[in-house]
Amino acid sequence: MSGIIAALISGTLMSVQGVFNTQVTRQTGTWVTNTFVQFTAFLVCLLIWLIRESKQTPLSSLLSVKPGYLLTGGVIGAFITFTVIAGMSSLGPARAVMLIVCAQLLAAYFIELLGLFGVDRAGFDWRKLLGTGLFLAGIIVFKMKG
Repeated sequence: MSGIIAALISGTLMSVQGVFNTQVTRQTGTWVTNTFVQFTAFLVCLLIWLIRESKQTPLSSLLSVKPGYLLTGGVIGAFITFTVIAGMSSLGPARAVMLIVCAQLLAAYFIELLGLFGVDRAGFDWRKLLGTGLFLAGIIVFKMKG
């Protein structure tokens, strides 16, 4: 149950953040906004780490992470912020989020199917493919003009 709640909160926060970032970008610039977002996220993470985990998990533990490409999450995060801003600016929040979630669903399913990045490989499931198809159909229906 806690995973469901966390996922719902995450999705909600991502949508709100995307709208906020898009509005800030209209008043500044995409990379200024992205820099501010990433910097403030860094400060919050650093503070929480200092308070909660610094004694148990030193920063030096990052040196033992294998494979090294797993440490590119921050770089990916910068491009996520950029592409969310670009998508919401041109498509609006609802359409952009639907396509973002669709892309997340497809990417996550292929990562599971192929067992990429250390994830346990999952077998092909027609129900998951059908669910993805229904999700895509929902996007098309949502996008239709009535």
